Amino acid sequence: MKRIVVAVGLLMAASGLSLAEGGGRGGKDPNKARTARELPPGSTGTPMWENPAAFSWDVFTFTRIRYRSGKGGGHFDGGTTWDQDAPDSDLNLSYRLQQMTSMHVDPNGRFIDLTDPELVNYPWIYIVEPGSLYFTDDEVVALRKYLKNGGFLMFDDFWGDSEWRNVEYYMRRVLPDRRFAEVPLEHPLYHCVFEIDKKGQVPNITTGIDSEQTGVTWEFNHDGDVKTVHHRAIFDSKGRLMVFATHNTDNGDGWEREGESDYYFHKFSEKISYPLGINIIFYVMTH
Repeated sequence: MKRIVVAVGLLMAASGLSLAEGGGRGGKDPNKARTARELPPGSTGTPMWENPAAFSWDVFTFTRIRYRSGKGGGHFDGGTTWDQDAPDSDLNLSYRLQQMTSMHVDPNGRFIDLTDPELVNYPWIYIVEPGSLYFTDDEVVALRKYLKNGGFLMFDDFWGDSEWRNVEYYMRRVLPDRRFAEVPLEHPLYHCVFEIDKKGQVPNITTGIDSEQTGVTWEFNHDGDVKTVHHRAIFDSKGRLMVFATHNTDNGDGWEREGESDYYFHKFSEKISYPLGINIIFYVMTH
């Protein structure tokens, strides 16, 4: 029954239904925006919804972290940006989360710095393309405090060996007594809302559309193994999930680009990106 609901509900997005008109990346500077809603859509448009007034503060908020990049402090200098796929990925996933679960979800999302005092109000945070991220000493301390006090961090959309080493480098600074470990498919995270029996690879939209003919779902412009998808996590001493990293896959494009290609939507957004994203959030927020 769950799979039927997903197919029907998400097909609305692929058809452009219930979506606001969008397009372009002009408008407000992302570095000055507080919410995803302040930026114009970059794909086919983003959904609009409202919560009952009684739930205005009792909601889950997709919270994206602003970070510096290309500073050379780690192992990779790719110069990527923290706002990749925003605002569409944030708002589309937020809408589907509310649609597919009993959770009430903030319709605006949040952009925030690690050193912002308000970070404590958001128990789930997201960093995209962390292969070239750079944390200052203050950010290292702030993230350590956040994670040890119950917060959760998801990394997404980074590829190859050098980008992985950069993430590992900074997380060892943040949590020197903790290490990443591959998450087995037996973990309850993969079975809490949708049944996930494979770590599927989500390519960017162009590669994904071409994959119908080529079969290629990975990115070539990276070193080392880019074909194997890894879900690695850091747990605390009691087994609580603190950090979840989806490596060699681009879930953000699966959320952002759901309405651009029927093939891409059914092959990657519906089957991989949305089930995994919803499961991660639901598991973290209930454990």
